[in-house]
Order: sequence, then structure tokens, then C-alpha cells
Amino acid sequence: MRLILLGLPGAGKGTQAKILAKEQGLLHISTGDMFREAAAEGTELGKKAQEFMSAGALVPDEVTIGMLLERIAKPDAAAGLMLDGFPRTIPQAEALDQALAGQGSQIDAVLYIMVPEAELMERLTGRWSCSQCGAIYHTQTKPPKTSGVCDECGGTLTQRADDQPETVKARLDTNRAWTEQLADFYGKQGKLHEIDGTGEPSDITQRLLSALQGVSAGSEKA
Repeated sequence: MRLILLGLPGAGKGTQAKILAKEQGLLHISTGDMFREAAAEGTELGKKAQEFMSAGALVPDEVTIGMLLERIAKPDAAAGLMLDGFPRTIPQAEALDQALAGQGSQIDAVLYIMVPEAELMERLTGRWSCSQCGAIYHTQTKPPKTSGVCDECGGTLTQRADDQPETVKARLDTNRAWTEQLADFYGKQGKLHEIDGTGEPSDITQRLLSALQGVSAGSEKA
């Protein structure tokens, strides 16, 4: 199967992508890993991507698409793919469809992990770290024994700018715009599966696997 996993920041997309890829025997491709791998290999597109990343700029669609097409042409991608973080735009989605069609294949399903914004805000703004020893805490999953104080060394807990509410809200707004466009794009193709992303991670995994069983059954019937 060739799958895409969609989800806003904090939805657990990266974690679930790794689990699903292992369960289904798929190659997990994340955009960030792909960029780093291409840069390390010194490919022409990898060098171009590195230039943009070093300057703090977004890597243009044509470079990102070119890198992905190079990656999925490798032998280890033949058994199936789990794409995480790609596509991010409609042009990228269209280019991916065109490239796969040229190989006689297609995206089989798009799994959209959906979590209410209030819960995403709690997940993303709950991280704190010790200013002295660097220990990480989370108000939901790993709270300190004493609020604002590190259990390990007694240092003061601080929050990164990236984890502050106003920054997180802006990040969610930006990501929601392109994620909803992609959900609409794949929904019109009949490939979108909306997954409840609340609850325990293991429960979410089971919902995703159940959705994939439906995709497999549908493919076999076809």
C-alpha cells in the first residue's frame, strides 16, 4: 500500500506513522528525514534543499517534489510507502499523483488523525524544561512534583518560545489551512479516512489499523 498520514501538530502523526509502517511493512518517509538523507548523500537536490534550510527558508515545491520522486524510485520503496509530512500543498499532491500514475500505481488511502484544537493546545503548550539540567516535563503526561520546580535538581522550569500559546496557535492556524485543503483534495478522490485522534496512543493505532483493513478489503474486492 501507498499511504499518506495527515494531522495537525500535536496529533501524534509522527509516532503513529512509525508504528503503522512497521506493522504494515511499509517504508516510512518523513520530509525532514528525506531532506537530511539527501543532504548527507550530497545529491544535487539535497544540496539545493540544504541551501534553503540553512538560510531558514522553506524548500520550494519543485525541489521537495524532485527529492521525493528520487526517494520513492529506490528499491526499498517498492513494497509500499507511508508518507509523513508530504504532500503539504495541492501542487505537491498533484505532482505525486502524476508520478505514481507513471509507475502504474497510486495513493491507496489518506489517514487524517483528527484532534480537537483545545486538546492540541494542551498537548503543545504543556512542555517545560529545567533551565539548569535540561530535564523535560509536561503538564499532562509528566508533571513535576512541585509546579515550576525540577524534580532532579531543583532548578526553575521554563518554556521555550515555540511552546508558548500564541506561537502554538499561529502554528496550528498555518498548518490547518494546508491540511484542510489536502483533506478536501483526497476526499474528492474517495481516499480520505478521518480517524479519531483522542485517547490512548494504542487505541488510535487500532483505529488506524482498522481503517487500513477496510482499504485492503476494498482493494481485494476491486
